[in-house]
Amino acid sequence: MRAGLFAAMLLCPLASAAPAAAQSKVNIEQNFADSLTTLPKEELAVSGGFYVPAYSSVAMSQGKLRVDFSVTLSVHNASETQPLMVKRIAYFDTAGKQVETYLKGQVALKPLATVSIFIPTDDVRGGTGANFLVDWAATGEIAEPVVEALMVGGVANAHYAFISLGRPTRTAGKK
Repeated sequence: MRAGLFAAMLLCPLASAAPAAAQSKVNIEQNFADSLTTLPKEELAVSGGFYVPAYSSVAMSQGKLRVDFSVTLSVHNASETQPLMVKRIAYFDTAGKQVETYLKGQVALKPLATVSIFIPTDDVRGGTGANFLVDWAATGEIAEPVVEALMVGGVANAHYAFISLGRPTRTAGKK
């Protein structure tokens, strides 16, 4: 009986052939209205970008088991005084193909505010090497934003959660 249960656990994550639709209809402007402010009229003087690894699926048990994870990408404005312009949030799969883009145009985050993107557990389009690119800008010197992905998932009674920190793709500096 244990062998049958173990086999069912191995096959269960693979049973869903069609991935769920990602949060492509997310409306950051609507969902995070309290976190946003008006776009500044001043020229954007500094900019930067982040690469954020995300794992919608992870191979376990010597590659015989795939565990799927939900992914929450969060973009935090670390400045206490300045708005942060978020210019792009894009999601890519293991092969580097863009899966989704989450902004229609740039948005301005209030000081210390956050926006996030949620990808459900059953959306495995990103695969084991999924990642995000986040581009940002500001009108002047600003604390570098904090960009990270939280993955949560499990199999049977074991649950896992881990964070992947964004890595700057270019140094923040004058445009």
